[in-house]
Amino acid sequence: MKHAIPVGVRLLVVVAVAALGASIVGGQQPPAAASFTAAQAAQGRQIYDVSCAGCHRSDLGGGNEAPALSGVNFMTTWGTKPTRELAEFIQAAMPPGGPPLATEQVLALTAFILQTNGATPGQVPLAAGNTTPIGIAARAQAPAGAAPVAQAPAAPAPAAAAASLPPGRGLTVPGNIQNYVPVTDAMLRNPPAGDWLMIRRNYQAWSHSPLTEITPSNVGRLKIAWVWAMNEGGASEPTPIVHNGIIYLYNTGNIVQALDGRTGELLWENSVGPEAIIGQGAMRSMALYQNNLIVATTDARLVALDARTGKQVWNVMVADRAKGFSNSSGPIVIKGKVLQGLSGCDRFQADRCYISAFDAETGKLAWRFNTVAQAGETGGDTWGNQQNMFRKGGETWITGSYDPELDLTYWGIAQAKPWVPASRNMKTTDRALFTSSTVALRPDTGRLEWYFQHAPGESLDLDEVYERVLIDVGPRKFVFTIGKPGLLWKLDRQNGEFESIKETIFHNVFDRIDFESGELHYRQEIADAKVGEWVSACPSTEGGHNWHATSYHPGAGLLVIPLAQSCMEIAGRQVAFTEGSGGTAGDRKFFEMPGSNGNIGKLAAYDVNTMREVWSVQQRSPFLTSVLSTAGGLAFVGDLDRKFHAYDVRTGKSLWEARLGTSVQGFPVTFTVDGKQYVAVTTGLGGGSPRVVPRTIAPDVRYPQTGNALYVFTLEN
Repeated sequence: MKHAIPVGVRLLVVVAVAALGASIVGGQQPPAAASFTAAQAAQGRQIYDVSCAGCHRSDLGGGNEAPALSGVNFMTTWGTKPTRELAEFIQAAMPPGGPPLATEQVLALTAFILQTNGATPGQVPLAAGNTTPIGIAARAQAPAGAAPVAQAPAAPAPAAAAASLPPGRGLTVPGNIQNYVPVTDAMLRNPPAGDWLMIRRNYQAWSHSPLTEITPSNVGRLKIAWVWAMNEGGASEPTPIVHNGIIYLYNTGNIVQALDGRTGELLWENSVGPEAIIGQGAMRSMALYQNNLIVATTDARLVALDARTGKQVWNVMVADRAKGFSNSSGPIVIKGKVLQGLSGCDRFQADRCYISAFDAETGKLAWRFNTVAQAGETGGDTWGNQQNMFRKGGETWITGSYDPELDLTYWGIAQAKPWVPASRNMKTTDRALFTSSTVALRPDTGRLEWYFQHAPGESLDLDEVYERVLIDVGPRKFVFTIGKPGLLWKLDRQNGEFESIKETIFHNVFDRIDFESGELHYRQEIADAKVGEWVSACPSTEGGHNWHATSYHPGAGLLVIPLAQSCMEIAGRQVAFTEGSGGTAGDRKFFEMPGSNGNIGKLAAYDVNTMREVWSVQQRSPFLTSVLSTAGGLAFVGDLDRKFHAYDVRTGKSLWEARLGTSVQGFPVTFTVDGKQYVAVTTGLGGGSPRVVPRTIAPDVRYPQTGNALYVFTLEN
């Protein structure tokens, strides 16, 4: 079946308003004013806290892909639009990935947003179809003597952001794992074959296992051994961490569990808190070291739990959640130091983004590396004339990798914020270091040894933050990485020198790529784009590649990469340059990639010597897990359409698949218990562009809206 949509057809969630909005408008006559009651707004506050605050934050200040719903930036976008349009948008598109809200709930939410922006309640409830412009409604009903809404700060006092977060309940299921073996530095450098001790399994980020019991000849006998239902809500994208047959599992809402890998029995559980969905709610990984399981929380803390009992050992703050900071991927432990990234760095404020290192035994801060250069520092002259407070972005929301021989840790740095240069009062020629870069740091001190900037002046939310895969090719030591543009990079990992680049999907963002230096040149239309001007781009913010990690199979010499094929139009919004403002400030429209025949998902293998594509698989449904490869000759990966696949790693031939309860999302792993090999994968819901884009352009791919779970497979006897 052909699913291609003509390039001229632009799909955006907002477009759905035209159809779904009819259920609100319903032929009613618009009232003369945007009146609402106090009870209606209070109901809206309750709905907002449950369904909206996780992304838009409790203070309505917005975060990442969720825009501000109060203040100057909100009014710049919505002030001239009728109240009914906001209600229609909420009904058509919110909450992303969740069940649609009833009309009464939509109107209550709209009333709450109006109240937050200065309007006062009256005696008449807000009715469907109201045509009063939002800016006029708010100003006309503002309390006597209040400042006009247009002069309000872009976000309320930041302390409100953390005020309503429910705390964790601590150890909810006590336990005591017998015969636990401490995880040493030597084990992290050379993991036991049957364990999975960190995200992507080894320091080099290979997402590869040396286990060989399951092979192309017997994978057809793979059956479910057991299933564990997980916490619902938010984005579930975890890596099960496995040691000596014990699985450590991160649930949304910051709930950590220990399970028996053979039976699925719960051994202990700790609600480290807060029990809330913050941002997307995802936490992709944890780390084991000595007797501790080290957990990053979505409210930007690090917590060490005793891996045997689940009891808390120490608890430290990485960054202040009240200022909008968060985590979405966990730490890596290097020589007794816990290295942790940071998210939520898009607000205009004095604090900036960084990578941190903490003592693994005590949690004491050892060092920080700031990812955004300020005036007078190395790279500080690459931000144009921008004041330090307004230099934002540079998140490190994917865990880094480590080379023990060179003693260097490698991290990807996300793009500058806001997304579009015109929105941040900059140009594409302003490089904005160290955003969109690979950095190599000394793990003992955080000292920068080298950097390579992939996309100077990044302009389209096509960031380069993802996994850094460390591979020796003959005598040479390389670091491979691929980001949202779908360009596979090969760098010398000793000094950061460019080696080569490979285009993996169709793109039209850059009109020139220098294959000798790796220098990229934006299309002039993109470079010249002003605030409010739409430009088209392939790929979209779904990314040619996103957080779903690559796997390196050393026996085949192949990188197996999950890719995605979609396009967009994007326009930057006007942003107020005041403290507390900022954000991503971009509007997007998504459409299918030309030449893809409607196939969003692509899985492809590339030779690490030549960078040549060896094989590829394309399908309608996008792949939503990292790739797990094994020495048995298999590559496992899951997709939106509930299928968990096994492919021949050398040929791409499909060998086996299982249909699970909902979309397959997370980081599959394999491990052994008593010498028997198991494969584990999570099903999950929620997330950013990798979920939003397919929901917009491939609504025919359907899946249940519940079903977060861990599935464990083994060969039937």
